[in-house]
Amino acid sequence: MKEWPTVGEMSDIGRLVLLGAPLGNPADASARFREVLATADVVAAEDTRRLTRLARDLDVTVPGRIVSYFEGNEERRTPELVEVLAAGYLVALVTDGGMPSVSDPGYRLVRAAVDAGVPVTAAPGPSAVTTALALSGLPVDRFCFEGFLPRTPGARRARLRALAAEERTLVFFEAPHRITGALADLAAAFGADRPAALCRELTKTYEEVLRRPLGELADWAAGGEPRGEITVVVAGAPAAAPERPDDDTLRAAVAAREAAGLSRRDAVTEVATEYGLRRRDVYTVVHA
Repeated sequence: MKEWPTVGEMSDIGRLVLLGAPLGNPADASARFREVLATADVVAAEDTRRLTRLARDLDVTVPGRIVSYFEGNEERRTPELVEVLAAGYLVALVTDGGMPSVSDPGYRLVRAAVDAGVPVTAAPGPSAVTTALALSGLPVDRFCFEGFLPRTPGARRARLRALAAEERTLVFFEAPHRITGALADLAAAFGADRPAALCRELTKTYEEVLRRPLGELADWAAGGEPRGEITVVVAGAPAAAPERPDDDTLRAAVAAREAAGLSRRDAVTEVATEYGLRRRDVYTVVHA
């Protein structure tokens, strides 16, 4: 194994720390983020130049060795870093913004470190997913993160068709040069009136949040290619109304509740609520 500089006291086995990096504003870096940067033996960064600028903005000296860790070298670099961890070094992993491994490099290293019995922890920080959700003005009690859509139009449209009935709020990442096509396909698959929010350059100087139906967002993007990092939040599909049962089923449901001890009024109310019907209509069926 190559020689690595030791910043702190080595142990029998190292530790991997995932660092939640600022999305744009350096002031969002936590105290622990700064501490780990200043004490790690090795810092694996998605963009080493960007990390160097961030450390300078934070007035943090990084005494450990800085190595690149990005999509193009993850497969080759991961075994090297696991070897370093197994030797007792502290390794920090940082991406260009947000949490590592969330549509960013990191999953391979986390998986390999876990398999090697190396402790993995995090200095939590900013996340474009939760930030965009909070700013969107859309329901956030239940959501799902889809990351980047497929690059080719055909695969993208197929994926969106599969998601069209999803009732949870959806979160997507998209590149500026693909956002126009992606929004047009979203509007076609989900409906032009589906509420959505486009969040661009979060926490940066030119932050922009557009809360409009998908059709309007598609028209806006077609008017000029947006720039910067983009997160799109889309409202889930309306819940499907329960299928109305036939009259005999409704009578049986009311009778079963009455047999269990409910009054007819309460039994009718429960059945009406269960099937999304007006109580009056259920009464009419029961008394017919």
